Amino acid sequence: MSDTTKISIALCTYNGEQFLRPQLDSIVAQSVDNWEVVAVDDVSTDGTWDILQTYAALDDRFKLIRNEQNLGYNANFQKALSLCEGDYIAICDQDDIWHPDKLRRQLEGIGSSFLIYHDSEFIDEAGKSMGLNMSDKFNFYRGSSPEAFLYLNCVSGHTILMKKDLLAKALPFPQGFHYDQWLAFVATSEGSVDFVGEKLVRYRQHGRNTTDILARRKTARARELKLAELEKESAWIARCADKAKGDTRDLLVRLTALSKSRSHSFATPRYGYVIWQNRQTLLSLLKKSGISKFFYVVRKIWGSKAKKLL
Repeated sequence: MSDTTKISIALCTYNGEQFLRPQLDSIVAQSVDNWEVVAVDDVSTDGTWDILQTYAALDDRFKLIRNEQNLGYNANFQKALSLCEGDYIAICDQDDIWHPDKLRRQLEGIGSSFLIYHDSEFIDEAGKSMGLNMSDKFNFYRGSSPEAFLYLNCVSGHTILMKKDLLAKALPFPQGFHYDQWLAFVATSEGSVDFVGEKLVRYRQHGRNTTDILARRKTARARELKLAELEKESAWIARCADKAKGDTRDLLVRLTALSKSRSHSFATPRYGYVIWQNRQTLLSLLKKSGISKFFYVVRKIWGSKAKKLL
C-alpha cells in the first residue's frame, strides 16, 4: 500500500442524526489518513446536515453535497460514487461504527480483486452486541463466479472497498435492485472478489434500516407483492444475463426463460431442477443444510397461479 493511495468514502445520509456522530468519529479514527469523505445528503429534515457541516469545518477531507430533491437510497449512492475521486472507494452507511483498521486491512487484502468485503458484528439500536455476525448468516465467497450472487448476497454495501475502475463497468445501477449485490455480480463477472474474515464494522440494526437483513420486521405480505416478486426475480436474472459472459451467460439466459415461464404458470419444476443442478455455485452462499437447500429450491418453482392460492 503506497502512502499516496487515496481512498474515497461514499457516505449517503438521510435523517440520520441519531447515529451519525459515532460513525463519523470512527472514520476520523482510521489508522490510514489519506482519505476523503464524499457525503451526499438526500434532503434530510433533521439535524444531519448540521452535523456534517460541523465535521467539515474541522476537517477539509469532508466534502459535502446536498441534493435539491430526494433521490432515494440506490440513486443517492450512485451519485455519491460518481463523485468519488480516489483510487479506491469504500461505501459507508450513516449508522454503523468502523473498526480503526477497517480501511488498512481491506487495502492490504484487495490485491488483484475488484472488490473486497469483510465480516461484521450486528449491534442493536443502543450499540449493544446482538451476539451475531454476518458470517453466521452467509457463507462468504471469494473468486470469480458471478452466479454465486444471483439469488443471494453476502456483500453488504457497508463492507465494500472497491477499485474505482469497477464503477465504469457497474454504473448505472439497474433500477429496483440492490446496488451492493449488483456490484458483487459485476466484480465477479469482470474479475474477482475477496474478503477479510475479521469483523471490521459494528453493523447497527434498527427500525429504519433500508435492508432488513435479519428479517425482524413481521409484516403481512399481500398476494400482489408475492406476484410482483416473481416478475422482479425474472427481471434481475435477465439483467445479470446481459452482463455475464460465456457459460455463465448461457446458464442465466436459460434461467431467465424458465423464470418468466414460471411467472405465468402454476409451477415450473424445470426451473428448480436447473437451480439444483447448479447448486454448488447458485446456492454457495446459503448457510443451510442440504435438505434446507432442497426446500429452498422447491419454493422457487411455484408460479403466479400457485401464489394466488396462498
